[in-house]
Amino acid sequence: MGSIRYDGLTIHFDERLLAHMQVVIVQKIMRDESFLMSWKNGTSAGDGRTAIWIAPSTRLTFSFEESEMPDLDDEWLQRLGESANANTGMILTEQDGSLARAEAADTPYPGNLRDS
Repeated sequence: MGSIRYDGLTIHFDERLLAHMQVVIVQKIMRDESFLMSWKNGTSAGDGRTAIWIAPSTRLTFSFEESEMPDLDDEWLQRLGESANANTGMILTEQDGSLARAEAADTPYPGNLRDS
């Protein structure tokens, strides 16, 4: 299981999915493009979904347990890239097209939450 760290939140993804996400995210950031990315929450988080805004200034860390880069699938990369360019933002999917699930390891910093 790999992870991405974003704004004080660590989210765990399957490493193969994370490798594909990294390619698409880096391509968008290199083109100075912002986008929304969303995924289905794991059952421990209530089975809902989460979305985050990624901008070129966003600090991201990708962490992989495996030292070897997994094989990348061009069709999967294309689908994720097209999704990232859509109005809905990049909706993370598995290679078979099903919604990808992720587990959050912690919550955003309390200072980032606004009082309602």
